Amino acid sequence: MQAFLPRIEISLSQIQHNAQILSELYRQKGISLMGVTKATLGEPAIAAAMLQGGINFIADSRLENIQRMKDAGISAQFVLLRTALSQAELVIRTVDISLNTELETIKALSRYAKVQNKIHQIIIMVELGDLREGILPDDLAPFIHKVLGFPNIDIIGIGCNLACYGGIKPDAQNMDELSELATAMETEFQMNFTIVSGGNSANYEWYQSNQGTGRINNLRVGESILLGCETVYGRRIPRLYRHAFKLIAEVIEAKEKPSLPFGTICQDAFGNIPAFIDQGIQHRAIIALGRQDVLVSSLSAENDVEILGSSSDHIVLDSKDCDLKIGSEVRFNLDYGGILSAMTSPFIQKTMLVHF
Repeated sequence: MQAFLPRIEISLSQIQHNAQILSELYRQKGISLMGVTKATLGEPAIAAAMLQGGINFIADSRLENIQRMKDAGISAQFVLLRTALSQAELVIRTVDISLNTELETIKALSRYAKVQNKIHQIIIMVELGDLREGILPDDLAPFIHKVLGFPNIDIIGIGCNLACYGGIKPDAQNMDELSELATAMETEFQMNFTIVSGGNSANYEWYQSNQGTGRINNLRVGESILLGCETVYGRRIPRLYRHAFKLIAEVIEAKEKPSLPFGTICQDAFGNIPAFIDQGIQHRAIIALGRQDVLVSSLSAENDVEILGSSSDHIVLDSKDCDLKIGSEVRFNLDYGGILSAMTSPFIQKTMLVHF
């Protein structure tokens, strides 16, 4: 039977290997890992590979993904990375731990936890400069004071998020600040934090360049496991696989054509006015893949071809000296945005490979 195209092939062995290497590395300084599955649409097989590699928690930003993994039989402590007030009841039903920054939301979690006779664990996120989610450090103590008045809520730690919205990298200064805040809050409120979550895949350089890690004992890691790199500079982490995900598409047209369109140029399908350079006659191929399927800028072809442009359903290639014919397969590596979009697309088949 002919393989379905387009498809994304996923090496579960490579993901498990990456998870194991990272778990062992960070464990040397007492840091546990949450495996983040949001880029993979909560794919249960990938979550299982992370857990088999020694990951301690499974974390996702969407309840639907967590429910999918639970329905598939994945047994883990589930962490919700993005908590919405409107979903408070489902949060209590679905996850063990949630990240929070709003009193009204925690109050609703408390109410539903009491109804369901549960103790819900929360990590309070602190703003340390990236300007995504988080409570400003000066507001943390009064915030905790109010949260302690909510029944059925257990504050198990604090955390921060960096290198996402604002691109602020984790360093000794902001990690020390988080450590100091953890100690100060424990002292002021006579409590004990079991988790001080210092960030994500961007924390690799900080970890490697500092002898001590202070109070930081947890990271939320997705891209490093999936793509084998840190995310401050996109550098490969030694001994990790970089290409556990391969996207394969089919050639549906292969012809020699001029490199310059002819006629009057107007807007393209996305409202842009394109510009072209005359490179003479090109060996051009069209593959059955487009912007509705994947973030095209994320693709890096294994073949010696060049992506010339794309529409919603087609990608146009300069196939150069590659002998691409109708029905030929073109294979691509992807970055994080590519994995996120391809795994979300209903038009791309997901094929799990157990071998390396």
